[in-house]
Amino acid sequence: GKFRAVSFTGGLPGAGWKRGDKTEAVEGALNDRGQVVFKLEDDEGTAIATIKDGKLIAAEGDKLIAKLEKVNRQSETIGMKPPKGATVLFDGTAKSAENWTRGQIVLGNLLRHDVESKAKFQDHSLHLEFRTPFMPFARGQGRGNSGMYVHGRYECQILDSFGLEGKNNECGGIYSIAEPIVNMALPPLVWQTYDVDFTAARYDDAGKKIKNARVTIKHNGVVIHDDLELTHGTPGKFPEGPEPGILYLQGHGNPVVFRNVWVLGK
Repeated sequence: GKFRAVSFTGGLPGAGWKRGDKTEAVEGALNDRGQVVFKLEDDEGTAIATIKDGKLIAAEGDKLIAKLEKVNRQSETIGMKPPKGATVLFDGTAKSAENWTRGQIVLGNLLRHDVESKAKFQDHSLHLEFRTPFMPFARGQGRGNSGMYVHGRYECQILDSFGLEGKNNECGGIYSIAEPIVNMALPPLVWQTYDVDFTAARYDDAGKKIKNARVTIKHNGVVIHDDLELTHGTPGKFPEGPEPGILYLQGHGNPVVFRNVWVLGK
């Protein structure tokens, strides 16, 4: 197997590292001893880094350079309970699956992708939890692809973008509008969260838009869009308009699943 390691100067994304800070990537491979081996070269020499049993050890000859242990990051908003007055769209029960067009329970108590909420909203806050699949042989947009369409009109991408740059078509990006402030994607198979504060666009009596929609989004508890102006809708669902909008969880042929979805009107 082949592997790619990325180092972030100052800390992990959302915990010290910020966009523009230094990153380095190196390719590695699995050897016959069950170790993933990386070769690190710079002006000072060559080091070998190996990963096994959740530990990375880097050495230059007999000289130990670094020893790192695996950490399991978790969103600070995982499992957040709906506040009083919230509309619970999915709580793991078959009854709540009926809140969606094409709502289907999979894997016991999870919501399948490609669903539209029957309820519609204007200004609102939203919480949802999602999990991308492990697809090691897929690349780019074929790797755990889905999307959260806020108001049915503005897509925040869902994708396995762990360790990537953080473009507007990667996880947390809003297509053709904005890249995330920081790529907060966790590894596939790890539960992640989106927390949204949305203000709908405003229209006059003739149906002309007079003020753009705005959104703040937290990915795994970290702000990735801060009061962002949404200058236009994004492709794939409904055009902008004055009517209340749905929540659409995009189907893209990949087995992305959801849980703990609720909306609170403002």
